[in-house]
Amino acid sequence: MSRSPITPFARLFAGLLVLVTVLLGPAVPRAFAAELVSSYAVEGSIAADGTLTVQATISFDGDAPASLVQRFATSRPILGDREYVYRLSDIKATVAGQPINATVVDDNGYTVVTMPTQGVTAPVVLSYVVHGAATAEQSGETTVAWRLLQGLSLPVREFTATLTTPVVIQSLQCEAGPPASPGVCGFWGGGTHDHPNPTFNDGPRGAGEVVEAIVRFPVGTVTANEQIRQLWTLGRAFSAEPLPLSLALGLLVLGGLGFWALHRRIGRDAVGTGDPTLVAEFHPVGDGESEFRVRDGVRPGQVGTLVDERVDPVDVTATLLDLAVRGHLRVEELPRSSTYAEGEWTFTRRSGGDELRPYERTLLDAVAPEGGRPLAVSELPAAIGTVIGTVQDQLYDDVVALGWFARRPDQTRNTWFRAGFGLLVAAVLATIVLVAFTSFGLVGLALIAVALLVAFLGQEMPARTARGVSLLNGLGLLRAQLLGHPTDQMPKGRELHELSEVLPYAVVLGGYERWLKALVDADDDPDADSQDLDWYHAPEDWHLSDLPASLNRLVTTIQGKLFAR
Repeated sequence: MSRSPITPFARLFAGLLVLVTVLLGPAVPRAFAAELVSSYAVEGSIAADGTLTVQATISFDGDAPASLVQRFATSRPILGDREYVYRLSDIKATVAGQPINATVVDDNGYTVVTMPTQGVTAPVVLSYVVHGAATAEQSGETTVAWRLLQGLSLPVREFTATLTTPVVIQSLQCEAGPPASPGVCGFWGGGTHDHPNPTFNDGPRGAGEVVEAIVRFPVGTVTANEQIRQLWTLGRAFSAEPLPLSLALGLLVLGGLGFWALHRRIGRDAVGTGDPTLVAEFHPVGDGESEFRVRDGVRPGQVGTLVDERVDPVDVTATLLDLAVRGHLRVEELPRSSTYAEGEWTFTRRSGGDELRPYERTLLDAVAPEGGRPLAVSELPAAIGTVIGTVQDQLYDDVVALGWFARRPDQTRNTWFRAGFGLLVAAVLATIVLVAFTSFGLVGLALIAVALLVAFLGQEMPARTARGVSLLNGLGLLRAQLLGHPTDQMPKGRELHELSEVLPYAVVLGGYERWLKALVDADDDPDADSQDLDWYHAPEDWHLSDLPASLNRLVTTIQGKLFAR
């Protein structure tokens, strides 16, 4: 059996038929989820108590999406660091009268309604009640403002709304557009006797855009139910309004006056009842000659503590010089290993000729132990570091025992500092609370200022007794003499000894340089003076003219070592 041959025309026709079939295919319809809300229609009512009831009917352009989300803002900022707060209740979503199990969550200032709409063929009806949308105007009128369309996850082609009101409205406005800067709606009207209900029409609107209805009512017709929440800001926390500012200033004034009154009562020196008590004087012993005499054995360290109410390195330095001048200690300057080498001195114990105060003995035993080797100044930190606290305690006890202070000055300062620190802690805690929850932050700052006043000005609270005041006045006379008394009137032949006795007191009271120069001027020969001073020895080629430089370096080194301990 033979086939009939296939002609070229037949092959061409068959190919065209296959191509058309592939391109056109069977006409099977395809389904697409809606990407647009065709209509968002609102029916709302405003009650006399200010509540707003909303029912929104949402129709889709095409098949419904898997879900539809609407975010309602539950706050809105207003002037004065405040915001309106809204509350939504009775939130329901239905389709054809049946609930669709919408989920409602609060999300950082928003009420988020998520409606499952997969397969929905009828419009979705979302209903809710708004509390807080009715706000009071200064004129007494009430304005109800609410964004009937807001936070929708799909764009809207057409928006319509009708509101029923309990009375004829006074004015009407509508805004629409982006949430941050809405413009005006496409149309709004109503509020007349013939058409009392406000109506609104707008669209299209993009996803997340808003349409806001603003309705104002006459005085006394609709009750304002606004809820206003104060916002925390730094400006509000430290408000300069009259009340917090006046309270803060009042606390500062009262704190200052209170501290001043306490200082006058317990921190002020007693009033001296007699003449100044002379500590030392330049006593005439001949024509144009006088010698330096110390009364009642008052020591330079005691003098320095009485003057500034503190035991400091200057007092310790003056005490070491005084011990040397009185014969308990010898200072020896060692030769330098090179021109630029650091100076070095040693302290050597001597017998002395008078009684030592407790603090002097402790200091002397530390820098020049009996029977021990000479101590180098470079070793002072290690030698004094363990006893300097004891020296200070004994010197403070000494000035109390002498009747110059009723209580140790350091203990008085510590008491006030602890009180001030405790007040500061309480004030800082109070300020944190005031700043976090009120607008009275300035009051907290005032409390901190008062606490700092107590802590730091309390360091001036040590008070001298009447005896101490009289002695302090006498020190004023001695200082005047140290600064003004002629330095060339010491008894002949005893100039070096007499001038040396003045030096420790000049260290703490002033005039040190002029009395040091007087020692230099007392040298009347060109010979070396390495051992002319009983209390200060130096290398063989040393002259009294070198004494200012030597002592200045010694004093600076001693004080530096004491500070560095």
